[in-house]
Amino acid sequence: MSWTGFKKGISRAGTSLLQKTGQIERTVDREFADEEAKYKTFEKECQALQKAAKGYSDAMRAMTSTQGRLADTIDVFYSAADKASESAMAAHAYKRSVDDLDTGIARELEAPYRTTVMEPLGKMNAIFPVVNEQINKRNHKLLDYDSARSKLNKLIAKPSDDPTKLPRAQQEHDDAKEVFDMLNEQLISELPQLLDLRIPYFDPSFEAMIRMQCKFAEEGYEKLGGVQRYFDDSVRDDYAGGQLDAQVESVLQEMRELTICGAP
Repeated sequence: MSWTGFKKGISRAGTSLLQKTGQIERTVDREFADEEAKYKTFEKECQALQKAAKGYSDAMRAMTSTQGRLADTIDVFYSAADKASESAMAAHAYKRSVDDLDTGIARELEAPYRTTVMEPLGKMNAIFPVVNEQINKRNHKLLDYDSARSKLNKLIAKPSDDPTKLPRAQQEHDDAKEVFDMLNEQLISELPQLLDLRIPYFDPSFEAMIRMQCKFAEEGYEKLGGVQRYFDDSVRDDYAGGQLDAQVESVLQEMRELTICGAP
């Protein structure tokens, strides 16, 4: 920071302190405050959206990876018992389907999702630091303006013996007001425009996200649906009727009756 910038920072800190103690009047612009509040809400929502979108991508990848590990274990589990059994063939088909699904996710969904959803969100969020810098600059110029106005009012209320002080204070006041008004009006005008543009900007990403979620669900249904042919058509009805529960309990009881499982 330059020496001039350092002195300005000290002066603004002093002005801010005097405003808190009521010694310098603080300019309140309700119109700007309203637009800034809307903008801050938009900024917070965009950051949350980016985080959630990344979470969805990570969860999708984590789910397919977990399915893969689960399928590996099930395939080994059934193949070790009887490789020619219907259950072993179903386990192998499940593993093959899950591997295909995992490969398809990486090939067909991850790159498009990154390009159409994550990158636009990243670019949108990259704008906020630039806008925030303009808001901070506006706030600094407001402190300069409030300070200059206070000095001018004091000289008007109590004229100085130096006849050059009042014109100089008036010029400093006018210059500070001009700079502040320019930044303030620009933000009041353009912040609403930024918010209005968010819908046409995000529309393509929203549509792409829905399409990819549909694609993910369709791929999963298609791949895993093929495994069902290895199961008897009556399994679903048996499950609904509670017969499978009875079968599982019967087998479990047989296990409990084994000596190594605690049977007397």
